[in-house]
Amino acid sequence: MMDALEVHTVFTIPIGGGIPIYESVVVTWIIMAVFTLLAIILVRNLRVENVSKKQLALEAGIAFLQNFFEGTVGKNGKRYVPYLITVALYIGASNLIGILGFTPPTKDMNVTAALGIASIIVIEYSGIHKKGVKGWFKSFAQPVPVIAPLNVLELVIRPLSLCMRLFGNVLGAFVVMELLKQLLPVGLPVPFSLYFDVFDGLIQAYVFVFLTSLFIKEAVEDE
Repeated sequence: MMDALEVHTVFTIPIGGGIPIYESVVVTWIIMAVFTLLAIILVRNLRVENVSKKQLALEAGIAFLQNFFEGTVGKNGKRYVPYLITVALYIGASNLIGILGFTPPTKDMNVTAALGIASIIVIEYSGIHKKGVKGWFKSFAQPVPVIAPLNVLELVIRPLSLCMRLFGNVLGAFVVMELLKQLLPVGLPVPFSLYFDVFDGLIQAYVFVFLTSLFIKEAVEDE
């Protein structure tokens, strides 16, 4: 089981002392390539009239995601919906790629930490953009100045919370599936695979972006 905690190096770039390229990075490149290819294929030949079923399905999917996140972040946070959709798609794909035999990138704490830090940067930027630098600093003293240290502490707690929640759940599901494969190497019950590889993976993507969207809504809401 210790192998599940290791971050494997796929190859090393011979620069300086050598730059290791981890498995999570390579799998992320694969996900990026697939999304790029799908984007090129799906947006070809878009039309205003006599649209194809492919275009209708694509527009329906994008509209669903936009409406969902706009309803979560509110009218003041609409500008951040593309980021939320991108993160949701990446985390969902990262968690589901284990079905194809790849190691989920989100099993690497470096990946989940990067996602957590990126999200907190967007969250705090949204507050600065809405309230201005002065108003943003004043928000730490609300509702009363005495809790300002706690509000500042949240700058560390929030990304750490997002990171550890995603990492812990993905790693836990991965370890459980590895144990089940050792106990039942042949004929692994499909329900277990469907839950840990599919349902739980999508749930973790949902939870991460949902919490991020709530934090953004809190940062941009009118006083």
